[in-house]
Amino acid sequence: MSKPIIDPSIFRDYDIRAVVPKELNKEGLETIAKAIIEVFAPQSVQIGRDMRTTSPEFHKAFIETFINYGVNVVDIGLISTDMLYFAAGTFDEDMAITVSASHNPPEYNGLKIAKKGSIAVSGDSGIYDIREKALNSDFSSLKSDKKGELTQRDIMGAWIDHLMKFIDPGKMKPFHIVSDTGNGMAGHFMPHLESKLPWRVERLFYDLDGTFPNHIPSPIEIKNMQDCINKVRETGADVGMAFDGDGDRVFLVDETGRIVSGTVMTAIIADNLLQKNENKTILYNAIVGRVVKEVTEERGGKPIRVRVGHTLIKEAMRKEDGLFCGEHSGHYYFKENFYADSAIIAALLVLEQMSIQNKKLSELVDQYDKYFASGEINFTVEDKQNTMKLIGEAYQDSAQSIDWLDGVTVWFKDYWFNVRPSNTEPLLRLNVEADTKELMEKYKAELVDKIQELGGTMKS
Repeated sequence: MSKPIIDPSIFRDYDIRAVVPKELNKEGLETIAKAIIEVFAPQSVQIGRDMRTTSPEFHKAFIETFINYGVNVVDIGLISTDMLYFAAGTFDEDMAITVSASHNPPEYNGLKIAKKGSIAVSGDSGIYDIREKALNSDFSSLKSDKKGELTQRDIMGAWIDHLMKFIDPGKMKPFHIVSDTGNGMAGHFMPHLESKLPWRVERLFYDLDGTFPNHIPSPIEIKNMQDCINKVRETGADVGMAFDGDGDRVFLVDETGRIVSGTVMTAIIADNLLQKNENKTILYNAIVGRVVKEVTEERGGKPIRVRVGHTLIKEAMRKEDGLFCGEHSGHYYFKENFYADSAIIAALLVLEQMSIQNKKLSELVDQYDKYFASGEINFTVEDKQNTMKLIGEAYQDSAQSIDWLDGVTVWFKDYWFNVRPSNTEPLLRLNVEADTKELMEKYKAELVDKIQELGGTMKS
């Protein structure tokens, strides 16, 4: 038997993600399974997987390890990450785990973990404890008198029924849609959903293929959106949607080929939900633009700005009884989805809003696309905290206000900017939003120069 390979760096704030087999091999994964048993002592777990080339082997080894140590396993097969959170919130097993590496290139694999009730396991709530056990325990105390039982569960039907509860299907128009699932897990569930809706769908890359022969399924990178954009323009489709590899993130394209920003998506969804749910709380992360706060207040909702990061957001959703939260990065969280994120629920609500308002997506976007944003600009910086402190001090006399919710955010009458640190890399991330394009470009250039003067190097 091979020696376990587990690189300590694969344990992250939100999941476990590794280059296989360089940073994690099958034996290393089995060791992580033992560590999960020691840390959480589950009696039963649900285990699924994505379509990566190493996922069948990892999935089998993972299941066998749990069974060998007396844990009952429900194999839920091929699932997207939002299906994982649905399973964790719907069924009674103590934990739900999927073998997946999100949108990463083919050589990666890893794990996403949730406890019963769809409580995501993060660095603060168990991932780093798993790391310590996996790297340091001999598991001598891990014994079982009998093996666990293995059963199968097909959650697809229940998942599709769950999705349909978020909209009024009778209001949905017969849209012509381009759907690019990037050979990832959205291609597994989308045909089932499409059969329930009056859409005509141009399917791009629905075959599950972990080698990603067409493009990496990471739609936050514009180059990976190009196939979807081109097909929308070629076919005259009403909407394009492009999913990431594990199916929990989506970016929409309007009929002109324009990518809809996370800010505008958040505003559209908040508007839709607040028309059905009065006086509710809408959360949005610190990089989302001002229009979301404005729309929320206009609709009688309560806007709350929160830090970036899905574990932090889910905690804030529960604490504030949030109806919905949007992130600039294409993640959208819903109270009625166990406070977890779902790409397809977000897309359905935008298409429902188009139907209700009888508008093209471009017309809907234009209602909310009021401000001009720089997009995220990354800088390599050695001393992140001191650089942010110096930026705050440079603007403290001229700014209307400054807050430190997530990095430093500096507010003016006609623009604002945020500089926040990466959790995992020596990077600072700059975002600027202004009332006009000219102002945005002016202040963006000013801030780029300032960060470079303070020793930052812009990443291409």
